Amino acid sequence: MTYQSPARAAGLVSALALGLATSVAAPASAEFTLPDTVAITAYGTGSTGFNQMVAVGAAFKNAGVALRVLPGKNDIARAAPLRQGKVPFSAFGVGAYMMQEGAFDFADDSWGPQPVRVLMTNFAGKLGQAIGVAADAGIETYADLKGKRVSWIKGAPALNVNAEAYLAYAGLTWDDVEVVEFGGYGDSLKGLANGQIDAAFASMTASGMFQAEASPRGLHWPRIDPDDTEALARMHAIAPYFRTMVATEGAVAGTTEGGIPTAGYPYPAMISLADQDEDLVYNFTKAMYETFPDYKGTAPGIDGWALEQQSLSWVVPYHDGAIRYYQEVGVWNDEHQAHNDALIARQKVLQDAWAALKAEGPADWDAAWPEARRAALEAAGLKVVF
Repeated sequence: MTYQSPARAAGLVSALALGLATSVAAPASAEFTLPDTVAITAYGTGSTGFNQMVAVGAAFKNAGVALRVLPGKNDIARAAPLRQGKVPFSAFGVGAYMMQEGAFDFADDSWGPQPVRVLMTNFAGKLGQAIGVAADAGIETYADLKGKRVSWIKGAPALNVNAEAYLAYAGLTWDDVEVVEFGGYGDSLKGLANGQIDAAFASMTASGMFQAEASPRGLHWPRIDPDDTEALARMHAIAPYFRTMVATEGAVAGTTEGGIPTAGYPYPAMISLADQDEDLVYNFTKAMYETFPDYKGTAPGIDGWALEQQSLSWVVPYHDGAIRYYQEVGVWNDEHQAHNDALIARQKVLQDAWAALKAEGPADWDAAWPEARRAALEAAGLKVVF
């Protein structure tokens, strides 16, 4: 299906921030070609990511493309269809970084480091991702989480690492709290509202957090102090992708004068794998931007998909098809390419280390892989995270 809009190109010409060029060259034609149906995975029903993809799907429908959004309860559920080739894209979270690194659930001998590629990310600087707490739980600061019930999501290492980073900010670890396991992200947010737990990591715009706010327990977001360098260093040692920010969208945040000082990262991130067809990736990337005026403002946090919000230098490399689009509109530069090349080189180090260890066939994979991974990164002079 080929779609052409007479007004899209003009909508892309704007002053850019976050390291992009100061002006954008309009593409030769505001046109893209996609299959009649494109399937993607996303976070579970009611999540910020799912809601945004439904809104994007409505815009795609107007252009004659059916966007089929498949909800997944955890990172593995979202990643498996991608690896199996059942879907070309996923509206993922920072778990894409864990996929690249072969860490946590992706350290299992059935997974390993994946050749993840990004198309675009959503980071508007208004939407925080943080540990939210029940207002009746007696938790004012993150240090007050000690001894409280905190959610742990099975098969969702990204969510658990994010929660761990907030604990580290307060000088705490999982040993300092009561861990309560849930089978999915949405279940944990329901648990916050119904009294099963006292705290859960979430996107501030998740439907479950609005429900928690409206529940008898209420909702509170402890603050992050952007000037507390020691606390932030502890947070970044666990999750280096967090940025301090002031959240002005979402449960409680949207009605708090001046917003809530917290932290966040790009969410969702539209990803594929390196071997995905370059033309398909190019056209899907283009479609996301060409239809942006149609889905802008239609879901909480969705405006972060705008071209001017893209930094193009994240912790996961960009796909060649997406790069072709960014080159076409004049925002991809040599620094972006150098950063991208370095990330791809890092992926190769990890993938080579994985292949070498698989050939050895260690008896205790769970013990052998983290050591082999660390050794390979250190030998290459690369930072060891996780």
